[in-house]
Amino acid sequence: MSETLVDRYDALLIDLDGTVYRGQEAVPGAAEAIAEARGKGVGIRYVTNNASRSPQAVADHLVELGFDTSVDEVSTSAQAGAAMLADRLPARTNVLVLGTEALQAEVLKRGLTPVDTAAEARAVLQGLSMDLGWRELAEAAVAIRNGALWVACNVDATLPTERGLLPGNGSFVAALRTATGQEPLVAGKPATPLLRQAAKDLGAHRPLVIGDRLDTDILGAVNAGMDSLLVCTGVSTAEEAQALPEDQRPTYVGADLSVLHRLP
Repeated sequence: MSETLVDRYDALLIDLDGTVYRGQEAVPGAAEAIAEARGKGVGIRYVTNNASRSPQAVADHLVELGFDTSVDEVSTSAQAGAAMLADRLPARTNVLVLGTEALQAEVLKRGLTPVDTAAEARAVLQGLSMDLGWRELAEAAVAIRNGALWVACNVDATLPTERGLLPGNGSFVAALRTATGQEPLVAGKPATPLLRQAAKDLGAHRPLVIGDRLDTDILGAVNAGMDSLLVCTGVSTAEEAQALPEDQRPTYVGADLSVLHRLP
């Protein structure tokens, strides 16, 4: 039997929006392609920069769209951000959380204490919340200026919605960067902690990163030293990939996830 692309790898680190679904609709053939890879013994991990939803909520959404998955196959930038803090801080350290209850829950799971004022905070963990306002940003600015360790779950400037592109977490990170003159540590793609932790959790030695965005998914793979597959079901195109410097291009480009089961 001829070797297909997926046969070269022991794990798939798969982006979500634009790669396996678009909003409330699954990308045609995505669930079947992933199920076939799992059937060959390939590890599966859905890797998302979205820090506003819990891993369980992500898994539930995938199941609703026809994907046979569980919460154990989901890795979020909220988990990666909380892990970065836990690696650097003593247990029960106070962390000012800018984000949703899902992000606060990840902080608690890591033995840290969420707070909402700068006076108590030794660290700031920033993720997207639709309810984030000036007062929360002001508290974070004070904490960061006072020396708090600052971690951003991701720096995505925009958030794709049915209304178009809206401000993403990176836009609010930029506001704090301007206000403080500081730079955060970053957990999500194109930084490497999220991808590396997902591969480590799977015990993967030959992971393939799959996504639809050159600036996050593919650049993250390049930064982590991992092979990558750009699928043209979302944001970036094959032409845009070809226009990049050779060392920044994806290893493979395909129309969709069905390319996994074809000759490379």
